[in-house]
Amino acid sequence: MVYDVRNRLSELRREFHRCPEPGWREFRTTARIVEELERLGVDEIAVGREALSTDQRMAVPDSSELEPWLERAREAGVREDVLERTADGHTGVVGVLERGEGPTIGLRVDMDAISMTESDLAEHRPAAEGFRSEHEGFMHACGHDAHIAIALGTIEAIGESDFSGTLKVFFQPAEEISGGGKAMAEGGYLDDVDYLLALHVGLDHPTGEIVAGVEKPLAMAHLTATFEGASAHAGKAPNEGGNAMQAAATAIQNAYGIPRHSEGQTRVNVGRIEGGTASNVIAEEIAIDAEVRGETTGLMEYMRTELERVCYAAAEMHDCDVTPRVVSESPRADSHPALRELVEGVARDVDGVDRVIPSTEFGVSEDVTYLMNRVQDRGGLASYLLVGTDHPTNHHTPTFDIDEDSLEIGAAVLSRTILELSRRPV
Repeated sequence: MVYDVRNRLSELRREFHRCPEPGWREFRTTARIVEELERLGVDEIAVGREALSTDQRMAVPDSSELEPWLERAREAGVREDVLERTADGHTGVVGVLERGEGPTIGLRVDMDAISMTESDLAEHRPAAEGFRSEHEGFMHACGHDAHIAIALGTIEAIGESDFSGTLKVFFQPAEEISGGGKAMAEGGYLDDVDYLLALHVGLDHPTGEIVAGVEKPLAMAHLTATFEGASAHAGKAPNEGGNAMQAAATAIQNAYGIPRHSEGQTRVNVGRIEGGTASNVIAEEIAIDAEVRGETTGLMEYMRTELERVCYAAAEMHDCDVTPRVVSESPRADSHPALRELVEGVARDVDGVDRVIPSTEFGVSEDVTYLMNRVQDRGGLASYLLVGTDHPTNHHTPTFDIDEDSLEIGAAVLSRTILELSRRPV
C-alpha cells in the first residue's frame, strides 16, 4: 500500500467511532462503507434490500425511531441513492471482489453501536483526541468500529494480492439486538460461500493475541412480555383491580427460579420493566424485557419455553393477561477445527502476533451463528476469530476503547488466511 496501513485504519476506525448508529439505523455508516468499497474497486456492492432478506429481519424499530436517524444522515450529506436503498431500516452492505477461479470466501463484520453515553473524561482517549461520539446517548462501546476498519483493510490487501477466487465481505447491521444475522444469512449472497470468517476484537484478549476460533457461543433469545390487568383505586378498592405490577413482579422472581439443566449452561435475566401510573393506582399494564441463553440451541429453547410458562402462570395468579413475544434470537454454531488450524498456522507468522490460542469457549452470544450455520449446513467451513486488543475498561462501558495497533494485526491475519485458503483449500 502507498500509505501507512496503521494510520489509514486508525483514521477509518475513528471516523466510524465518531458517528455511531444503533441497529437498523446505520444509514450513514452504510453509505460510508459504500464509498470505501467504491474506492477499493470491488466488483459488486449490494446495499440494504439487495444484501439481506427483508422478511427475516428481527427487532426492527418502528418508523418513529427510524426516521430521525435517516434525516440525520441526510443532513450530514449522505448520498440520496444510498438513503433510498436503506430506507425503512434496510441497512447493511455486501462487497464482492472477483478474481478468477478459486474458492468463494466470506468475511462477516458487524457495524452497529450501543445505546450508551460515551465518557467525556480527559483520560478517555476518544474524548482527549477529538473522536468521541457526536451522537449523544450512543457509542461504539464494543469495537464494531474497529471491525469495519479491519474488514476494509482486508479487502484492500486482498485486492492488491495474487488472490484467486471470490471474496464476499458482509457488513451486517443490528448485531447488538440480534436482529441482522438471520436476514443477512438468508439474503442469497452466502449460499455459495465455501469458507466464512468472522471476528471480534478484545474480549479480555490483549493486543498481539489471536484466538483461531471460538467454541460454545450461547444460543440466545430476547423476549418481551406485556401484562394487562385492570386499574383500581389502591386505597379504596384494591380488590377490584387486576394488578399487572404484581403479575410482573411474580414473573420476574420466578424466572430466576427456573431449574438449571443437566445438559449444559443456561441463563435468564430480566433487564427492564416499564409501566404503571401512580402510587395510588393499581397498575393496569406492565412490560418487561428479558433474555434467555443456553449452551445449545435446544437449551435456549428450553429456557424460553419455561420463561413463557412462568409469565402465563404469574398472569393467571393475579387475574391478568400476558402477551410474551420473541423479539430476536440466535442459535449456536462452533468454529470448524480444520479452519481453526489453518488460521492458527497463518497467525503465528504475522508481525505483532505474540500468542495464538487454538480455541476458547466464547461464553456469550452472537448472531453471526446464523451465517455460520448457513455455510456449514451447505458443506462449507466457518470460524469466528478473536483479535486481541488492549482495552482499558470492559466492553459495553462508557470508557471502552481499543489499542489501534490491533487493527493492522487483524487485517493481516484475515488477509493472509484468505490468501492461504485460495492457495490451499482445507
